[in-house]
Amino acid sequence: MSPLLRSLCLHSVLLVLFLCVLQALELQLHEQQLKQQKDEQLRLRAEQRQRDLLREHEALQRRLSSSTTTRKPYIIPNGLSLPRRGEHPDKCYREVPAVFFQYDKEVKIVGNSTTNPYLNVIEVCCKGWRRYEYDWSQCVPDCGERCQENGFCLAGGFCQCFTDFVLNYRNNCVPTCPLGCPHGRCYLNGTCKCDKGYELDGSRSFCQPQCNTTCGHNEVCLEPGKCTCAEGYARGLRESAALGCQPICIPDCGYGHCVRPNECECFPGYQKRQNGISCESECYKSCENGFCANSTTCVCQNGYRYDRNTTSCLPDCGDNCDNGVCITPGNCRCFKGYVRNRERCEAVCVGGCGFYGKCIAPNVCGCAIVPGPERTYQRCEYGLCNALGRCRCQVGMTRFIDRCMSPDTVTTYASMNPVKVNASLIQEFNLLLGRHFNLTTLSDMWWL
Repeated sequence: MSPLLRSLCLHSVLLVLFLCVLQALELQLHEQQLKQQKDEQLRLRAEQRQRDLLREHEALQRRLSSSTTTRKPYIIPNGLSLPRRGEHPDKCYREVPAVFFQYDKEVKIVGNSTTNPYLNVIEVCCKGWRRYEYDWSQCVPDCGERCQENGFCLAGGFCQCFTDFVLNYRNNCVPTCPLGCPHGRCYLNGTCKCDKGYELDGSRSFCQPQCNTTCGHNEVCLEPGKCTCAEGYARGLRESAALGCQPICIPDCGYGHCVRPNECECFPGYQKRQNGISCESECYKSCENGFCANSTTCVCQNGYRYDRNTTSCLPDCGDNCDNGVCITPGNCRCFKGYVRNRERCEAVCVGGCGFYGKCIAPNVCGCAIVPGPERTYQRCEYGLCNALGRCRCQVGMTRFIDRCMSPDTVTTYASMNPVKVNASLIQEFNLLLGRHFNLTTLSDMWWL
């Protein structure tokens, strides 16, 4: 083969290899662009999901944060109870833990009670009354589960049915002939013929279930051929089913036993709580949601724990409510800026913290992990964390100590919040360098 032909072949091979390499680079670049686009789409979707969660949480907080006497409650009860002209029931007052009114983790609530700063005095409706669902400043009669429809609930828990309606065996107003005949048929002459399994009541106004056998003590016939416990009664555990239907007392009688619905008989040496039904010993403690065993000991009900500040029993959520308030046993209401994630309340950072950061507080990212006995992060408020563990602000924002803000607000923020600025400086110094020094004296001097 001639040298010229050999040279042409070599150059052809090199050209083909060059074209192959160029095409491979183009494919790799295209794949990187697709991956970046996919990552950007995932990031935007995650940010949108976080914004949606935050909006849902804020909406839920607004619905559940009804702490005044003028807001409409979230759950509207059934039944028709209306304010009546000339009927002005007295208002009652009660003390509740002030922590129930705390919605911001950094803002501690001080109660308005004159005897205990940990308690709030609120206005409530007296026993037998409830808040009017369309105007929480008024109280209307409370019939509980009775008088759910076709009637008015009157003072004392009595149900007044509309015209052509009558109170039946379930304490509900049902139509009578010729308007209607539940579980039966109405005839033109105004009489009612009941379906199989039902019979006319004593007043011959409505059809009631028919049981083949006589119901036992504290039982009523609520379904054809089936006896159930009457209102205010319930069957005990399987082992005590032979006892039949026993009265229910809410709350529990404590140091006594329930003899009739919501009526307790105290053991010797105990007496009923003032304005209540439970039995307990004399003691100076409030002991709400519990019972005084003696003059100095409060025994809490299941699901509650004793609180020394309020001398009462508060709901217990275990160790899963650090960023919220336990409002009922096992039910934690998260603070503003936190959302529920299974059992815990986790902070929300709008816009995320980047791939290398972690949301440690509302809109505060934790970047580099600082060595030490405790796991701490360098704070980055309203910013993102880069691969080096440093706080990086978005375009148009500047970093001031541990937060990102607009450059024209730095001076105003520093002059308006000197204590907070000093605290941020001390925290930053302690995280970065302070672990190498004894800062007991330095910290005291820094505050001067």
